[in-house]
Amino acid sequence: MSQESTRIIAIRHGETAWNVDTRIQGSLDIALNARGHEQAKAVAEALRGEDIAAIYSSDLWRAHDTAMAIGEAVGLATIPTEGLRERLFGKFEGKTFAEVEVLWPDEAVCWRRRDPDFCPEGGESLITFRDRILKCVSGLAARHAGQQIIVVSHGGDNDILYRAATGLDLQAPRTWSLGNAEINRLLWTPQGFSLVGWSDTAHLQTAPRDEVNNPK
Repeated sequence: MSQESTRIIAIRHGETAWNVDTRIQGSLDIALNARGHEQAKAVAEALRGEDIAAIYSSDLWRAHDTAMAIGEAVGLATIPTEGLRERLFGKFEGKTFAEVEVLWPDEAVCWRRRDPDFCPEGGESLITFRDRILKCVSGLAARHAGQQIIVVSHGGDNDILYRAATGLDLQAPRTWSLGNAEINRLLWTPQGFSLVGWSDTAHLQTAPRDEVNNPK
């Protein structure tokens, strides 16, 4: 393996009550539910014994709590990182998918089509979000050449990383899982990301929630 490469374990936070309700969380600070805490413990145990140089987490509690459980298992502190936050959805935040369809039907069409330039009022476009996530994760990975790091964040973040690693554009239909507390593995070099393994759920007792529409 090249000394310039960094191994990345990418984890989506454990389940929240808003995941269950299909309510858009975005930048809102929603806590894990009971099942989410169980998932955090399960993924932590699965990663116990891994050679980890650092754990980076979105500073939103649902991701940070998940990361802290992992940190206890591997003996590392969690480094909260604002750049790893979920996509900012502005006025959509706090609404369910169904409510968005009713309140803003024209905007909902742009959202469903994954229009790269569409930006909900007060939110981020997909292009802006993609650029933020790739810049942030690439920067973190560059600090750890030849090492392995854990990045705990959100469904949207992992969607961006999967697309970058597989060469899929922002509008390609999603056929891959973005479930809570799944283990995903990537490789980063200065040339970009590549996929090592995706959607490992062997540590979870029940299948994780993976909203078909836009997991947040």
